[in-house]
Amino acid sequence: MSVFSNDWSDVLQAEMEKPYYLALREELKKEYAAEKIFPDMYDIFAAFHHTSFEETKVVIIGQDPYHGDGQAHGLSFSVQKGVALPPSLKNIYKELEDDLGIRPPSHGNLTSWAKQGVLLLNNVLTVRAHQAHSHRNLGWERFTDQVIHLLNERERPVVFMLWGKPAQKKASAVDTSKHCVIQSAHPSPLAAYKGFFGSRPFSKANQFLQEQGEEPVDWAIEE
Repeated sequence: MSVFSNDWSDVLQAEMEKPYYLALREELKKEYAAEKIFPDMYDIFAAFHHTSFEETKVVIIGQDPYHGDGQAHGLSFSVQKGVALPPSLKNIYKELEDDLGIRPPSHGNLTSWAKQGVLLLNNVLTVRAHQAHSHRNLGWERFTDQVIHLLNERERPVVFMLWGKPAQKKASAVDTSKHCVIQSAHPSPLAAYKGFFGSRPFSKANQFLQEQGEEPVDWAIEE
């Protein structure tokens, strides 16, 4: 039985049968049994459930899930309503307001972006509680590389927003004659002033989409 409920099932089936992925799955079973891991195991692929392969038009790639209690729910940079805004998301909202004049919402749930074709992906899809990047090199990087490869092979254009060094490593896999790559520093407090602020990714993404005859994203987040 597939973990996906849409066209990602067919697109990623072969990848999920490879030895490295089967080894990753076995390691995750041990981790979830012995440690506190985020997100909940049923939310690991939430980004794919909300945003189908064919409908993906923007990919926002972060590092790995939030590692604080109650934060990660399977969409990069997003938190459920009622959860305090993490610093990175506050900075994303600040740039959104500076770029498009959109006032920050009262919550941090980015599902409305996902429903419009914004794939909220992390380079690594799981993390141990309170241990940033603790699941690097388990195999997720290879898996998400394949996600980028598959989207790159598509004829329909995609905008790739690569925030931070782990995400920027994906840039070499993208054919920029078809697709758009927007790279900047990570929105975390440690890096945002080194190039994230002022990068205007939201207006740049919409400009590219409109030039390609695609519907722009309504970046205003539903209350």
